[in-house]
Amino acid sequence: MTLFPYDDRDGIIWFNGSLTPWRDAKLHVLSHGLHYASSVFEGERVYGGNIFKLTEHTERLHKSARIMGFEVPYSIEDIDDACRLVVAENGIEDGYVRPLAWRGSEMMAVSAQQSTIHVAIAAWPWPAYFGEEARTRGIKLDFGEYRRPGPDCAPTDSKAAGLYMICTLSKHKAEAAGYHDALMLDWRGRVAEATGANFFMVQNGVLQTPTPDCFLDGITRRTVIELAKARGIETVERVIMPEELGDADEAFLTGTAAEVTPISEIGPHHYQVGPITRTLIEDYTKVVRG
Repeated sequence: MTLFPYDDRDGIIWFNGSLTPWRDAKLHVLSHGLHYASSVFEGERVYGGNIFKLTEHTERLHKSARIMGFEVPYSIEDIDDACRLVVAENGIEDGYVRPLAWRGSEMMAVSAQQSTIHVAIAAWPWPAYFGEEARTRGIKLDFGEYRRPGPDCAPTDSKAAGLYMICTLSKHKAEAAGYHDALMLDWRGRVAEATGANFFMVQNGVLQTPTPDCFLDGITRRTVIELAKARGIETVERVIMPEELGDADEAFLTGTAAEVTPISEIGPHHYQVGPITRTLIEDYTKVVRG
């Protein structure tokens, strides 16, 4: 695999209110966000030069920061404008936007209330997360080694960097075993989500998805539920146990990066890329492309 390092590219990054050459957008090694994961972020898709549901993402960035005990030092309007500016400055037609906010280097201990809050926004071209073939053939999921923590153990309503450590570990292990991703259970043993995307399955024509009480109720997730209801597809949010996965006819993931990606396999269970999945892929593509 040929790598194109993210710290060595041409382009512009919005950094604390100013446009900065890509290679100059740096932080100190003793930043609190690096050592203690006191950072929050968003992932946004650009379609035809427009950022899909930009303000919803920015609102969630602010919410995540408040949950993590700090305030983003720029308004929602400021961040929205900065995201659009970065997309335009980098000439992105179809790509990805990454806003993030983190505690700086004034304090280096668990307690860091006086640290400066920094904000950066980058954007780059990005193809389909799982590859173009995934739309027609589906992806294979293993079961994740780690479980999603309960809301009394972690700030699960935030899109905080630290919550993704177990996702990285689970995805690495799944990929090493020949899978594309991992399906994670929650602390109770219920089906939760994949490492960076929400989970849906279809059983007897009914679209079903886990209740998001310990993981993010994704923006793409909500969009797909709206699309399904507009089609008259019965949609149910409920507890899903892993032993029910064998009874599903179709399954797919949703997320800003994943978009709507069919699942062909979860452990011993196999699925077809069926009519409901195909319909929602088409409808979602129409919505994001305007």
